Amino acid sequence: MRVALITYSTKPRGGVVHTLNLAEALARLGAEVTVWSLARGGDQGFFRTIDPVVHQRLVPFENRDGESITERIVRSIDTLRAAFTAVEYDIVHAQDCISANAVGHCIRTIHHLDQFTTPILAECHEKAVVAPYARICVSRGVADEVRAEWGLTPTVIPNGVDFARFHDAASNAPEAIARREGWRNRLGRYVLAVGGIEPRKGSIDLLDACALVRDVDPDLGLVFAGGETLFDYRDYRSEFDCRHTELGLRTTVLGPVDDDQLPSLVAASEVFAFPSTKEGFGLAAMEALAAGRPVVARELPILREVFGDTVRYAESADSLADEILAARTPDAQRAHHGRSLARSLTWKAAARAHLAFYRDHPA
Repeated sequence: MRVALITYSTKPRGGVVHTLNLAEALARLGAEVTVWSLARGGDQGFFRTIDPVVHQRLVPFENRDGESITERIVRSIDTLRAAFTAVEYDIVHAQDCISANAVGHCIRTIHHLDQFTTPILAECHEKAVVAPYARICVSRGVADEVRAEWGLTPTVIPNGVDFARFHDAASNAPEAIARREGWRNRLGRYVLAVGGIEPRKGSIDLLDACALVRDVDPDLGLVFAGGETLFDYRDYRSEFDCRHTELGLRTTVLGPVDDDQLPSLVAASEVFAFPSTKEGFGLAAMEALAAGRPVVARELPILREVFGDTVRYAESADSLADEILAARTPDAQRAHHGRSLARSLTWKAAARAHLAFYRDHPA
């Protein structure tokens, strides 16, 4: 079976992480897989090395100064559409709004639903949901949203997790210990948030929460990692910076972290914070559970579905602070359940489910 997986970026966003891991797992089960992506700003490859059994097709996409987000997305769709050749594949599987609009007749994974106010972007979002001939969601909650809004019935196939990579980063192996100590020597004790500074990630709420945490535990800092995005969040970042200055909080913004350094960064954290206001699964938080880290997440039905009682939940900055403080106390039973959950979600199982779905939904 010849499968094309199409994504909009080479950067370490959740949907791209999903795409690469799924591609490798599908290929190991015998599929002939090609990952297509736009290569923005001269990118020569994805954020990490990919198993050579997976083919790559990167479409050059130059940066243009002064381009609006709407113009950039429309140009992204047009560029990918002009390059893509569907006839080479038995299955065309789009992983996001841009790729679904670009490739036409396809299967679409809906990782989460966005809300756009710009008419062109709202139309692109709508088309990317309704035009594909079949749909997959990574959680029942997202599938229920699609069903309620459009009357469509996606199939739910959960994400996998690279359990060993994050679990091993928390081990007592000398190299793992040294890597964790390297982060702690650099950053001190810290609460970690992965995903950058964005409205959807609840970054300002986390600032406010950690200001309250500081009153009780002044040595516990806050670290943000990640942040590669197609969207323009400069206004939100300005608001974040103003709030950060006002609070005088000890905060480190690392930006994108090398893929081989991320597991130890997660494993060295004291608490993993996940205050997102919108999620489809929560892969970064699941990786933190694999590393044995206590997770404090936003009280969202989708996260309740995925994580159950393996994480702590909070609805506001005040309750987020309370749960972060509580999470400092080791909870062996919760940690065990969290690791067990993460271990149970394999990319091999996800790939098998996808292959069965492909056979049931031929182009």
